[in-house]
Amino acid sequence: MNPLNTASPAVSTSLLEDFSLEMTGKDVPKLEEAAGLIPQGTRVNVTFLGNENLQLRLDAARAVKRLGFVPVPHISARRLGSPADFEQFLSGLRAHGTGTDVFTVGGDPARPEGPYKDSLALIESGLLPEYGVRHVGISGYPEGHPAIAGDVLWGALRDKSAAIAAQGLDGSVITQFGFDVDPVLAWIEQVRGHGVTLPIRIGVPGPAGVRRLMSYAARFGVGTSASIAKKYGLSITNLMGTAGPDKFLRALAEGYDPARHGEVKIHFYTFGGLKATSAWIAQFRKEARA
Repeated sequence: MNPLNTASPAVSTSLLEDFSLEMTGKDVPKLEEAAGLIPQGTRVNVTFLGNENLQLRLDAARAVKRLGFVPVPHISARRLGSPADFEQFLSGLRAHGTGTDVFTVGGDPARPEGPYKDSLALIESGLLPEYGVRHVGISGYPEGHPAIAGDVLWGALRDKSAAIAAQGLDGSVITQFGFDVDPVLAWIEQVRGHGVTLPIRIGVPGPAGVRRLMSYAARFGVGTSASIAKKYGLSITNLMGTAGPDKFLRALAEGYDPARHGEVKIHFYTFGGLKATSAWIAQFRKEARA
């Protein structure tokens, strides 16, 4: 399977005009390598991993800005040991002009390492605007979360949206990735039905090995039935192959209705690497405009 077989006039929509990417703090050399393929001003999320320290995260955000992109540092609530840790991170971001946009997430630890049990607690702390944050990203789960009940997820989404507005901040939702467009579009309509009007960035995996994609899907509770795999272009009988999201993006563009779905864009998870993902996107956008 050729992951660069991407031509599709159907995707010449606003969906691809302002995509975002994701990297880890250790990915700075890879971002530098891919920089020429990424449009200036692109939003680049920097994850908050447990095995990366404060300085590494701050340096990564600075590198994103230095290369001409918009850094979106993640803040993991349950990984913060104290309000002082939270303020130290925000202060470091502000000092280098890299903290106007952040993404808040609960984080992986089952038990909080400090006083913040979830991303809502970070938003309601009032510290974000105090340190110059203007835009807050939050998570969305079109296929649910393996450890959180559906009604809890909906309540959290409504509460976080309201808290962002109450803080006088702008916001957006970035979703978990998936392989099936239908539940994604249905979920977006439900989001709007819950009164949440924030822009939504649909999580999409960049081109990557099938084995790796299936591994991440199992970890995050993403559906990978035979019918879904076929729709996406995954070959579950050839785990050594590679798959790109071209079929998913075509289906998303065909089903997207701004009147029903509101503002929707794309967020790429770079499971197959920043350069490979960036090259794929550049080729896809070029062919979509042809």
